[in-house]
Amino acid sequence: MSLEDKITNLFKRIPKVEQGQRVVLGIDGLSRSGKTSIVRNIEQHIQEKNILACVLHMDDYIVDRDKRYNTGYEEWHEYYNLQWDVEWLKEKLFKKLKDASELQLLTYDNSSDSQKLHTVKIPDTCLIIIEGVFLQRKEWKNYFDFMIYLNCSREERFNRENVDTQNKIEKFQKRYWKAEDYYMETVSPIELADLVINN
Repeated sequence: MSLEDKITNLFKRIPKVEQGQRVVLGIDGLSRSGKTSIVRNIEQHIQEKNILACVLHMDDYIVDRDKRYNTGYEEWHEYYNLQWDVEWLKEKLFKKLKDASELQLLTYDNSSDSQKLHTVKIPDTCLIIIEGVFLQRKEWKNYFDFMIYLNCSREERFNRENVDTQNKIEKFQKRYWKAEDYYMETVSPIELADLVINN
C-alpha cells in the first residue's frame, strides 16, 4: 500500500474535525522514522479537503545546550529527560491545545543556542498535528485524540543519516539508542498507538 493510500485510510479512522472543534493528532516515532514526511502528506491531504491545520514540531521546543549536555547524568538520560522541559510543555502547550486561541511557547534558536518566546495561533476549527520522538511519555500521552506510531528499524533509520552523522556512532550508542530503548521498554509506544505504520 502506498503512503498516499495509507493517508487516505488514516482519515477514515481519526476523529472528524467538526465546526468549532479541534482534533489533536500525534505522529510518534524514533529519529529518522519519517515523521516529517508523513506530516507533509497529511497537510496536503487536508488542504484538499479545506481543513485548517496547525503543525507543531517538538524539536522546536528543546532547551539550551547547557541544560541537556554535561549535566552529570548519563547521556541517554539527558536526551530522554532533559532535552525538553517536559512539565513546562505539559502546562504551556498540551493542556491548552483545546481551549487557547494562542500559545506562548519557548522556541529554540540553534544559531544563538537560546529559547525565544514565540506566539502560535490556533484556529477554533482545525486539526492540530504534533510530531516528535517520545510523544507517548506519560506526561503527554493523554492530550492526544489519535496517535500514529511510525515503526522503522534502527538500521534503516541510521542509514538515512548523512555520513558525518554516521561517523559519530558513539554518540548514538551512548545517547540516542539507549534513550530509545528505554522508551520502547517502559512506554511500549507500539502497543499504545491507535495506528502503527511500518515505514
